[in-house]
Amino acid sequence: MAACTSDPPGLPGTFLFLARTELEDPRYLVALDEVFSFRPIWIAPDRNMWCDVLTARRPGSARPHMHARPAFAYTLSGRWGYAERDWTAAPGDFVCEPAGMRHTLVAHAGDAPLRVLFVVQGPLVWLDDDGNPDGYFDVHQYVARCAAHFERVGLGEARVRALMR
Repeated sequence: MAACTSDPPGLPGTFLFLARTELEDPRYLVALDEVFSFRPIWIAPDRNMWCDVLTARRPGSARPHMHARPAFAYTLSGRWGYAERDWTAAPGDFVCEPAGMRHTLVAHAGDAPLRVLFVVQGPLVWLDDDGNPDGYFDVHQYVARCAAHFERVGLGEARVRALMR
C-alpha cells in the first residue's frame, strides 16, 4: 500500500482510502488454488464481506460454487466467464451473481492478465460434482488465509488488520 488513510480500524462503516493499490507485487496476492489468487482490498468481518481483485496465473477454472448472497464483479483486465453460461466478460464488463446460482469461474487465455474486482458477502459454498455442498469459505477463513500469507511473505499480519472495517 503506497498510502492508507482511514478512521480507526475495526469500526463498522469507517472510511478507508488506499492510494495506488498494489496489484503487481506478488507478495500481495493470496493463493486461492493452483490457478487463482486474490489481492484483498477491504474486509468487513461483522458483515461477512470482502472486496478483492481476483487474478489468474494461467487459464483454468475454479471449483464449482455458489454464494449465499449476491456477489458483484467488475472486469479490470483479461477475459473470464462461467462454464455454465455462454458469455465472456472483458474489461469494463459488470456481473451480478445472484445468491444460490451454481457457477464455475473460468479464466480464459489472453494478452492481458485476468483482474476482476469482486465484492462478496459470504459465505461462498463449494459444490461437489453432483451440486451438493462440499465445504465453504467465509470471511474468517479469508482473513486467516490472508494473515498467514502476509506473515509468510514478510508483510505481516497487520496488513490484513488495516483492511478491516
